[in-house]
Amino acid sequence: MQEADQFLSAILAKYDYPLVEEQIANEPVFPRDHSKLLVLNRQSAEMADRHFYDLQKLLTSNDVLVLNETKVFAARLLGKKKSGGKVELLLIKQEGTDLFTAISKPGLKNGQQLFFPRRELQQQAFDLADDLNLEDFLQAQVVWRDPDSAKVKVQFNLSGVDLLNEIDRCGLTPLPPYIKATQSEEEIKDEYQTVYAKNLGSAAAPTAGLHFTDDLLAKLVDKGVQIEKITLHVGLGTFAKLTSENLKGKTLHSEYYEINQETAFRLNEAKQKGRRIIAVGTTSARSLESAVVNGQIQARAQETKIFIDPPYQFQFVDALLTNFHLPKSSLLMLVSAFCSSPNTSKDFVNFLDSSVGLAYQHALKNNYRFFSFGDAMLIL
Repeated sequence: MQEADQFLSAILAKYDYPLVEEQIANEPVFPRDHSKLLVLNRQSAEMADRHFYDLQKLLTSNDVLVLNETKVFAARLLGKKKSGGKVELLLIKQEGTDLFTAISKPGLKNGQQLFFPRRELQQQAFDLADDLNLEDFLQAQVVWRDPDSAKVKVQFNLSGVDLLNEIDRCGLTPLPPYIKATQSEEEIKDEYQTVYAKNLGSAAAPTAGLHFTDDLLAKLVDKGVQIEKITLHVGLGTFAKLTSENLKGKTLHSEYYEINQETAFRLNEAKQKGRRIIAVGTTSARSLESAVVNGQIQARAQETKIFIDPPYQFQFVDALLTNFHLPKSSLLMLVSAFCSSPNTSKDFVNFLDSSVGLAYQHALKNNYRFFSFGDAMLIL
């Protein structure tokens, strides 16, 4: 065990950088496309300070933007046990029409019944008001628990669309733990969602896409930029700490992604014509790299566990639009791989000495805002 911990610590130390808490964004800028944009040439390490709305100047009709149109659902449920104690569930993944894997607080036992009021009744419910009928609430039962963690599977009393609609009425937006939000739930639901979100199923937002406005997208289309949409439902594993098993097995948490036949055809056609494929976010990059076979995107609707770190060779993605990521995270490893050999001429040694690491240091010195609600990078 000690040897595994030492191995993990040694690897993660290569992907660390100093960050002051004040530079973590707790809310987005308004309008969305007025966030800062750091443009990095990964071959020369040259960088430029721009704004996100400058994409209409930076991109051309030779570019293809690949957006992730997943939609965040209200995955954080606050409720009560039948015994009266409070409980919180963080829904991670839908396993069936009425079944979810979740993380519970506190730990739960098999067979326990749980009750979740709609948001407007939560305060009454938590005050244990006698005039509330628990049978009117969304109900769930624990059908499995992991003995080594807080992970459980819960079966609800509703299924399908009815269940998802009720979760939306009861649940809260699952903001990342580092965000200290002051906005109302309704404001957060709007802010922590891309303007093109469509397919419900994400426990976290594909944050690179949060900077787009409808107006900016329209201007890009008018300029001839090709817009393609795929889906990857982001799991909360994206915020989980890496383990030695992740590093040795070269696999991450599993996430569902979908690329339909028509989109795959257009992407392959664009690639063959030499157009630049720009992945909007690590989620789009992860989907594209999971679906490529012999240089061609295959239509897929399945899980991916792909782990991208140096010296991974990118097969399909030519440029990456992304936010600033947490130290020692799998997402920081992905951008490090994109900016190092064999994708550039420079081998990866450690993050701070890499071109993207130097860009992060520039961003820190120039008051860029970090993480989900923060500013963006365009890596070319």
